[in-house]
Amino acid sequence: MAKIAVIGSGSWGTAFARMLGNNNHEVRLWSYLESESEALKKDRENRQFLPGVTLPDSVSFSSDIGACAGDSELIVIATPSHTVRETARKLAPYVRNGEVIVTISKGFDGETLMRLSEVVQSEIPSAMVAAMSGPSHAEEVGRDLPTTNVVAHPDLSVAQDVQDLFMTPNFRVYTSTDIVGVELGGSLKNIIALCAGISDGLGFGDNTKAALMTRGLAEIIRLGTAMGGKLETFAGLTGIGDLIVTCTSMHSRNRRAGILIGQGKTSEQAQAEVKMAVEGIKTTQAAYQLSKKHHVDMPITEMAYQVLFEDKKASDAVTELMGRPKKGETEVPAFKIIVD
Repeated sequence: MAKIAVIGSGSWGTAFARMLGNNNHEVRLWSYLESESEALKKDRENRQFLPGVTLPDSVSFSSDIGACAGDSELIVIATPSHTVRETARKLAPYVRNGEVIVTISKGFDGETLMRLSEVVQSEIPSAMVAAMSGPSHAEEVGRDLPTTNVVAHPDLSVAQDVQDLFMTPNFRVYTSTDIVGVELGGSLKNIIALCAGISDGLGFGDNTKAALMTRGLAEIIRLGTAMGGKLETFAGLTGIGDLIVTCTSMHSRNRRAGILIGQGKTSEQAQAEVKMAVEGIKTTQAAYQLSKKHHVDMPITEMAYQVLFEDKKASDAVTELMGRPKKGETEVPAFKIIVD
């Protein structure tokens, strides 16, 4: 048994706290709002974000971040990407030297374009910051449906320690030292999921979605490898795996928001209707800027940026993508999938 603080009580944080609690760990779940923490104590259920999922007695609740993290042995950060820096600053006084922090949020820091593990490391230099990602909807993890994820840290032994703590009969964890690739795959796929939703909202079919996913993966690989990620990582769970699940499932808030945008709603209206953080919108802005910085061609991402931030019609974006100059598919980097 370990004392684990889960920081962030949205759907993913709640599902993760439940999973760890059922894995015989002592879990403290932190909420930004005291009212939310009190509701969790009373109901032992997150009725807003994860209704119908009961939390075990091994999970306790608090809106006091020091009380949650003060004597923890490991910390999990599950807050929306735009709050990670502020959250890390609040955590910093309570983190032991060398303590492991695992980020399970996906996205970038909007101002610096840093990956979220980099953001946490910059605010808490004494910590060992790992990242976990993969095809994992909170709604399914919360109901013990078989799920796989990857935990990454440059020091493999750190990733293996997290693997040992988090593995359950229904949650299989793989390890990696490619924290760059793991984070980028998990973040960038949200852009393509948003676009897949827009395609659905426009009334297009499976052919269009398959094209978006395949060409979208090429863009993820281009930017991911330019930023230091390993090619093989994007062939795995945090690349292809997460892309598939996020583009095809109605659990995906990015896809759901995309459908609404394709039907003619603004990104603001879509986010209000989804009622949860739609990370793909902010990620599109960050990825567009990163593509210019690294001189990477990302036409789908660029069209998504123009639809979201420059009032381009989604139908016009599709027409422009389909009318691009001819090219050979072999320009997409080939990769070898190794099954172990």
